[in-house]
Amino acid sequence: MKKSLVLIFILQLTGCLGLPEGVEPVVGFKLSQYLGKWYEIARLDHSFEDGLSHVTAEYSLRKGGGVHVLNRGFSTSNQKWKEAMGKASFVNDADEGYLKVSFFGPFYGSYVVFELDEENYQYAFISGPNTDYLWLLSRTPHVAPEVMARFIKASTALGFDTDKLIIVQQD
Repeated sequence: MKKSLVLIFILQLTGCLGLPEGVEPVVGFKLSQYLGKWYEIARLDHSFEDGLSHVTAEYSLRKGGGVHVLNRGFSTSNQKWKEAMGKASFVNDADEGYLKVSFFGPFYGSYVVFELDEENYQYAFISGPNTDYLWLLSRTPHVAPEVMARFIKASTALGFDTDKLIIVQQD
């Protein structure tokens, strides 16, 4: 019984590196342009971000390769900043927006850039391993209405429940 629970747990974790049906990572991805600070504009909610406002993600190169990830948000209930440090690396080629990210130990989840302002890297649409995980990131605390509309339209077409989107307070 104990061994089967461990096996189920391991199988669930390896499933965290999948792609939602229909979601394709961007190609021609340039990590050097993606590095830096991003603001979380919208998300599907999860316990690890519950009640957080002013959420940002900062990406920088790690010594020895890969990407250092620093996620930060303000907990309105605790009136405190929360931070999570992690690491990311490419699943396939470095020019494909498909990474795996870990915030503890050897456990990774998908980080799929499925749309990107390729010219200036001003916004990015991100999914996780399935349609329960979705983010809109921007280099600025707010996006133009056209970007939000495009995000909702593209995400809805891919099967994400955009009626449950949380618009993140950034003021």
